[in-house]
Formats: sequence, C-alpha cells, structure tokens
Amino acid sequence: MVFVTGGTGFLGAHLLYQLLVNKAHIKALRRSNSNENLLRRVFGFYHKNPKDLIDKIEWIEGDLLDIYSLEDILNDVSTIYHAAATVSFQPADKDIMMQTNIEGTANLVNIANEKKIKKFCHVSSIAAIGRADNDNTIDEETRWRASKRNSTYAVSKYGAEREVWRGIEEGLNAVIVNPSIILGPGEVNSGSGKLIKTMLDGLKFYTSGINGYVDVRDVVKAMILLVDSKISGERFILSAENLSYRELFEMIAEEIGKSPPAYKASKWMGEVAWRIEHIKGKLTGTKPLITKETANTAVNIYRYSNHKITGQLDFQFIPIQQTIKEACEYYLNNLVNIND
Repeated sequence: MVFVTGGTGFLGAHLLYQLLVNKAHIKALRRSNSNENLLRRVFGFYHKNPKDLIDKIEWIEGDLLDIYSLEDILNDVSTIYHAAATVSFQPADKDIMMQTNIEGTANLVNIANEKKIKKFCHVSSIAAIGRADNDNTIDEETRWRASKRNSTYAVSKYGAEREVWRGIEEGLNAVIVNPSIILGPGEVNSGSGKLIKTMLDGLKFYTSGINGYVDVRDVVKAMILLVDSKISGERFILSAENLSYRELFEMIAEEIGKSPPAYKASKWMGEVAWRIEHIKGKLTGTKPLITKETANTAVNIYRYSNHKITGQLDFQFIPIQQTIKEACEYYLNNLVNIND
C-alpha cells in the first residue's frame, strides 16, 4: 500500500495519477475541508473520465499534526510519498507554515520509522538548499546559510528536510527531492495558470532575476524512479533549465499570442510595489499580490545543477518550452471552466 500526502495539490495530483497508472493501491491524506477541483482538472488532462480513477483512491481525512491518527493510517503502508506542505509568502501565515511543514514532517518521519516503512520520498524544495548569498551554480552539496534572503517558506522547508535527515540517521530508508519552480498543465489560479493569466492581462514589466524551472511530470517521474531504486539517504535537485524571468515571459507570450513585457522593472520599483500592496491589504483585508519576499526573489539570480539526477538515473528533462506550450494550451482550452 502506498500512502500519499498532499494529493489534492498540484504535484500530488499528478503523482496520484501516475501511481494509479502504475497499478498502485493508494491511500491519500486529505483534510475535511479540502477541495478536489485541482485534482479533477489534473486527472482530466490525462483521462476523459477522471472520476473513474479518482474513485480508486482510498481517501483518509486527517492531519499531519495529529500523530495518533497517523499511527492507524500507516498500519498497512509500505511506501510514503510526502508531498504535503503549506506554501505562502504572507507574513501572517508564518506560524501555521512552520508548524505544518516542520512538525507535520517530524510526525510522519517518526511514525514511518516506528512502522518500518520500506521507502520514504520527501518533497523538499530548491528553497531548502543553501542558495542565499550564493552566486555560484547551486548543487546538492551547497550548504545552507542563514540570510535575510531566505524566505520564511524556505526556512520551513529547510526545517522539514532536517527532520527527514534525522529520520535517515535513525534508520529511515528515504530519498529527498528538491524541485525548482514547478510548471505544467492543470493549474489555473496559481503557478503556471497565474503566470498565463498575468500575461493575458497585459504584463508590461519584467524583473532581472533568474531561476530554475521543472515540469511537474518530471518531478513525479523522478520521485517514482528514486522510490523504486536502491538509492537511499540522498537528495536530488530537480530542475530542467535556468531561465531569466524575461525569457520565461517571452515563452508564454509566444504561446498565447501576446506581446512580451517590454520594460525592465528596477529593484526600487519592487520595493515600492510591495509596500503599496501591504498597505492595500491592511485597508481591504485581502492578501497582497506582491510581498517583500516575492519582490526580493524576483531580482535574485539562482542557477541550479541537475547533473546528479541526470547522471545517476540517466534522466532526461522535458524542455521548458514544451511545458509552457502544453500548460498554455490547457489553460486556453479550459477558460470556460476556470471559476475556482
């Protein structure tokens, strides 16, 4: 039996689909108030009758912070894919993000060791690798350093990853993947979908930053390959290409028939923008579109090496141009259904 956390999220949904294709028997953790809309969209990308597949999943309502319920859930489980995490760059979400990502992972690791789980795959993040104040190409050996450039999300994922490393020292047979920015078909209100909508609305400015990008299907493929391998106690960066934000926007603009942003936004413009959004959020009670953390990330330059995964597994990544093309096609073909 395979146990998956984060199954109603973007990565988790693609993972669940592929596991079902591989004939796995699946338990998936979900909260009582979770929304299946994204899950249905992702399954619909692959399959004309997504409900037929979704009904094969054994859904378990629960919470990673409830350690006692986890003990019962994992009784007949042999493999765990831990993809659940709270992702936010809003200061107000700091406490819940730190608790969910770190304490929730610690609980799962502890029970996994207690139950002698055969293989544990933890989805960390590129943010958990020591990229702060580092101008060199980042690989799996780059060391974490405390820095103001580390977002709260990065700190929470670093803390979560440390819990997995602790579990490995205590005997857990585990692998860790560190995806860069995940793109692909199925998202409409975040990730790829949000980028596409921003371009459709007429984005005028681009920032000077560079970041890594990876197709969601490659992340899933790598996770399953690593779980099925004899590899243990190692982490792997999953990143297909390093692109400037300008290059990424140009790819999207080409696919949707829009002009790419023509003006470079300076750092001070980002500083002004996040402060205006902060004030607007206070006045309206809404979450700001731009935060201090996202404004800083947009001008930072990060380059990642994928040599470890490509070398050890002879892994080939989907070109990001293809990822963008398929994500745009999905978004445009499903505009009429995008309301949630």
